[in-house]
Amino acid sequence: MNQTALPGLALAGLVSLSAPLTANAFDCPSGAPPICAPAAVIEVVVPRLLSTVAPGDAPLVLRTTTLITNAWFDAIAPYSGWTGVYSNLGDLPGGDSERNVALLYASHEVLNSLMPQFAADWDGILHGFGLSPGNNAVDDSPAGVGNRAGAAVVAAREHDGMNQLGDATGSFYNLRPYADTTGYEPVNKGERLINPRRWQPDTLTTGSGIFYTQQFVTPQWAETQPYSYKKPTVIAPFPRTSYAVRPNGAPLPPYKAQADEVLAAQVALTDRQKLVAEFFDDKIQSLGFSTLAATLALGLDLRQFVQLDFLVNAAAFDTGITVWENKRRYDAVRPFSAIAYLYPDTTITAWGGPGEGIVTDITGKEWRPYLQTANHPEYPSGSAAFCRAHATATQLYLEQIIGLTAEEANQLAYWTPAIPIAGAPLAVPAGKSRIEPGVTPAQETTLGWETWDEFSDECGISRLWGGVHFLDAITAGDDIGEQIGTKAFYWLKARIQD
Repeated sequence: MNQTALPGLALAGLVSLSAPLTANAFDCPSGAPPICAPAAVIEVVVPRLLSTVAPGDAPLVLRTTTLITNAWFDAIAPYSGWTGVYSNLGDLPGGDSERNVALLYASHEVLNSLMPQFAADWDGILHGFGLSPGNNAVDDSPAGVGNRAGAAVVAAREHDGMNQLGDATGSFYNLRPYADTTGYEPVNKGERLINPRRWQPDTLTTGSGIFYTQQFVTPQWAETQPYSYKKPTVIAPFPRTSYAVRPNGAPLPPYKAQADEVLAAQVALTDRQKLVAEFFDDKIQSLGFSTLAATLALGLDLRQFVQLDFLVNAAAFDTGITVWENKRRYDAVRPFSAIAYLYPDTTITAWGGPGEGIVTDITGKEWRPYLQTANHPEYPSGSAAFCRAHATATQLYLEQIIGLTAEEANQLAYWTPAIPIAGAPLAVPAGKSRIEPGVTPAQETTLGWETWDEFSDECGISRLWGGVHFLDAITAGDDIGEQIGTKAFYWLKARIQD
């Protein structure tokens, strides 16, 4: 099996796949926490996933992580006292050995559905633990339980509204997985802003003369089946500032004010703010690693880790469905479009691009935000919503299920670079910025947050720092995340305490 990991994703100390373990005596290596099997799955999945999508492609990243953790939850259910979401396999005797084998086989089923092109790697995960990918049992053995649990998740989710297979329109040939099924068409063109209130796809380049225009990524996410509610009902407030343009196209003061606020934030960017914006733009490093950090720091067992990891992924996934419903509803303009519209040939004071610092002779149509603008409308902010849902669900779980006080459940100061698996992204050596390599930060910088609330707050405001969202979108996203994160927790709590 190819075990090449992304920088910062080393699982050293958690599990070694060089010494295969047997299904009859499955235990974590000496000194490793009981999440060794999920950790091994994560180590292989992340680089394969990121070879197909960007870390900030939230719909596709969250779909993958949610379905995998759903499979874990259902696979260990018979050994843990709860019923799976899509399977009811009874109550079976067993402990962590059986749970680990079952969740590995369940992962194998789901991963072959999600990313069949990497089938050899998914087989390799099982080989690494001395397990056979050819074991197709559907009995009450741990492998049989995992196969059945994984297959149930696949059956329920391959046609859940997101068009995973690309066959939602009845096609049989040349399928396009996750293609739009809603008929969405942007009002604006990549090179022409027709309506300054509405979303304009960005035009990108490889730098070698090849240009391409964005498409709204999976607008049908809004029509996908949620876990914790039936259909989206949370409606964000009307985006009055983004729509503050007269019918003749004349911008009103609130429209200009929100654009100027973005420019001012970019001018004032510190090295830490740049790194925080980059960090939260990567949903795996920020959301995924924070859950691993909590698991390791608080000593959660395998059952608790699976509960928490599935919870936060389902919370973010369900939040995304509501956010995408609102993004489609309002189809609001992004900052780069508004600034180019307001100041097309006017020189402004702004961040001049990677390594350029603050310049005074750039025009509005030349300006680019610090982060690359994502391929979907602006309002509300998905990142702000995901982070708030994640933090809210985590705090409720740690308080009501683990038994921490509300103050203890909010603590996050334990997440430091010293924590294996989840620490490396927090320590950024000088010049190792993704956007400004060789320039930012001027000296080694360590990120960190005292509380989950602070973590979520900075996640939201980092979208303003990054130049990709107006403040109203962040506030609206934060509110949605709080509501859906709470709803997802009580949905899961009812399942595990039924």
